[in-house]
Amino acid sequence: MFNNKGNIMVATNEVLDALKSIGLNLYERKIFVALLAKGIATAAEVSEIANVPRSRSYDILESLAEKGFVVFQPSKPIKYVALPPQEALERTKHNIKKKYEEMAERIEKLKTSPVMAELEKIHKQGLSLVSPSDMTGTLKGKHIIDRQLQSLFKSAKKSIDIITTAQGLTNLYSTHFRVLKKLGKKGIKLRIAAPVNDKEIAKALLQIAELRHIKNPVGRIIKIDDEHVFVALTDDQEVHETQDMVFWANSPHVASSVISPLFDQVWNSGKNIAD
Repeated sequence: MFNNKGNIMVATNEVLDALKSIGLNLYERKIFVALLAKGIATAAEVSEIANVPRSRSYDILESLAEKGFVVFQPSKPIKYVALPPQEALERTKHNIKKKYEEMAERIEKLKTSPVMAELEKIHKQGLSLVSPSDMTGTLKGKHIIDRQLQSLFKSAKKSIDIITTAQGLTNLYSTHFRVLKKLGKKGIKLRIAAPVNDKEIAKALLQIAELRHIKNPVGRIIKIDDEHVFVALTDDQEVHETQDMVFWANSPHVASSVISPLFDQVWNSGKNIAD
């Protein structure tokens, strides 16, 4: 890229990484920075400055224009101008927000359309062909684990038993309390055994569940309706949340014959937490 003396300037890795974090790929980052330095340029000129294949520069510039980073002048040949960084970011934020709102609106319409009934019917037919052994898997990463767990919580019909750590209890409260509260109101029996160190969390959970304090949890284990089982494979004190892993299985046998006796033993050894 050029400085004010006409010499080439090179964007720092910090700048390129920052642009990457907002969704620009390598060629988009290089061309946008090159265009900022040049001011105005044709596709051929900017591809040479940015060291990007000329055949790709047209598509990249079009992509940057759609995202709100550049505008083009209808001349021959077409010339491109990079918007000021602040304005480019505002345009990009606006475009992303608009696309998100449009997509959310489509999803809401789809949920109440006849298409949803057809999709549900196909799903139920598919489930009838799936054996319980196929309904197992390993989940990695807090976000994915919480999403699957929340889905299973919502499907609960009778009971949910939970053994967890102090950190797991905090996550349970911060991430799943609203769902669990609705289940409690529906009559779902909730039992939680964990190190209870936070009085505010304990007070909130006691409104919707039975709660017992245990000093040394055996891990993080969740049983839903004597059907679904969640067992943590990692220690939440030792791994980053992105590396957290659990084993999930739809297995009535494991739930009733293995997890239930284990939960009862832990539950009976715990101290009852009263209001």
